[in-house]
Amino acid sequence: MMRDQVHVIIAKYTENISWCDELGYEYTVYDKSPHPLPNAINLENIGRESHTYLTHIVRNYDSLNPVNVFLQGNPFDHLSDQGSASVVDLQKAIEEVVDRRIPFKGFAWFKLRCDRLGRPHDLKEEKNRGRWAGWGKDIPLGDVFEQLFPADFPNQLVVRAPAGVFAVTGERIRTRPKAFYEYALSLLEADPEDSNNTGHAFERLWQHIFNGNTAWNRSAYPSQIKA
Repeated sequence: MMRDQVHVIIAKYTENISWCDELGYEYTVYDKSPHPLPNAINLENIGRESHTYLTHIVRNYDSLNPVNVFLQGNPFDHLSDQGSASVVDLQKAIEEVVDRRIPFKGFAWFKLRCDRLGRPHDLKEEKNRGRWAGWGKDIPLGDVFEQLFPADFPNQLVVRAPAGVFAVTGERIRTRPKAFYEYALSLLEADPEDSNNTGHAFERLWQHIFNGNTAWNRSAYPSQIKA
């Protein structure tokens, strides 16, 4: 496997990311914490990790690596139902993507089935009060889907890449125009605190964003349409 094919993009807040060097791939850290690491790229703390990922894509659209691995600062809780995944487990998952030339792969151990309001979800559970700005609200999954794509939201969406941990090829990313990602980024910037749960919606849409279905590309996006 050619390790230089892979670039890892890490969305960090206050997590300990000492595991990055153990992973053995080139990586870029986007740090949204109050005290960013000296070698990281500092970003405003808005839009959850979705904002980080889309920022990277927009800034590097023409020079993306053959394989791009997008990870949260602590991805390991999502990689195993036992919560005990290791760096080695993550390495094996990445190696499988490269060796089998998989264009898109979610690394979370679980899948979700949800309606256009993101249900079922835990954003209304009392134990999570105060954890998110959008606590107590539904997830605008159907609305965000229909803003991104000229297609109707299905009765039920199967989410095959939840939790914002996945790998995608540069070729697959570029099946959508750069303007698509700029527009997607603007949706997150319009909800900076994620008080409407826009960022949560993107966490459930990555497999559709990167499904390679060019029929879902619009002829123009709002940022390209002149008033």
